[in-house]
Amino acid sequence: MIANNYPAAQHIMVLYTGGTIGMQASANGLAPASGFEARMREYLTSQPELVVPQWRFREMSPLIDSANMTPTYWQQLREAVVDAVDAQGCDSVLILHGTDTLAYSAAAMSFQLLGLQARVCFTGSMLPAGVADSDAWENLGGALVALGQGLAPGVHLYFHGEVLDPTRCAKVRSFGRHPFKRLERQGGGIKATSLPAALGYNQTRQLANVAVLPLFPGIRAEIVDGLIDSGIQGLVLECYGSGTGPSDNPAFLASLERARDKDVVVVAVTQCHEGGVELDVYEAGSRLRGVGVLSGGGMTREAAFGKLHGLLGAGLDTAEVRRIVELDLCGELS
Repeated sequence: MIANNYPAAQHIMVLYTGGTIGMQASANGLAPASGFEARMREYLTSQPELVVPQWRFREMSPLIDSANMTPTYWQQLREAVVDAVDAQGCDSVLILHGTDTLAYSAAAMSFQLLGLQARVCFTGSMLPAGVADSDAWENLGGALVALGQGLAPGVHLYFHGEVLDPTRCAKVRSFGRHPFKRLERQGGGIKATSLPAALGYNQTRQLANVAVLPLFPGIRAEIVDGLIDSGIQGLVLECYGSGTGPSDNPAFLASLERARDKDVVVVAVTQCHEGGVELDVYEAGSRLRGVGVLSGGGMTREAAFGKLHGLLGAGLDTAEVRRIVELDLCGELS
């Protein structure tokens, strides 16, 4: 039972994107399949003791395996959520999504839907509905009940009985129970007291070009140069420890400085499961700061990636993006 003071959902829109939860066998293995609304309705009818709010259903097009998720699809998903709330009067949205990129999508939607007073909840399953030991109905029913008990406005991730903050968690295992976990990240940021109007959930968005680059021993400047020359606008740099990198490699540092000069916003996060980035602790981190790399504090890779998409896609100028990226917008740095 989730105890809180938030109002219970009354009208839920279920957005079905595909993913394992509704997959069925095909000639090439399990694949996303239409017709999940009827299966969902049949299941809920068979469980009269499961009290859930009123719901309606929308099948997204195309249905995808979440391994094929893209920022373009996020645009469709954001528009579908806004339509459900502002045009159709729903107070909550349940998004059925594959698990491979669920944490990415839920984090991205947290920044795409800033200011939305409705509740958005993501869930999926590790095994398809209808197979032995499937967790599909457990997660779907549990998410509906959680919304019916009341969740805070904003985006949530529900899985195996837990309600998680998507800007603080990641998928940590590819099988079994509890694949999503809150990462014990540290490195708090100052809470944003106000946001530019362009970041509001009902404002138009552009597609942004963002990349992720993990550091590794011997990384060469040419790799950074290649990303810069590909036209990226933002880069999540996965650093060692508390935000260190190869500070004795002048060419590598020069490439990061070139990124700054070309208005590419570079944000450092840690590769560690716990802790966060503090660029001024070690010389190897302060040199990154010196060439324009910004601190991602305790942000996860998924949160930093989604945040850059949200800020850059809103059309903010580079200086404003650089300012806001180190501020806490929706719990990603708290």
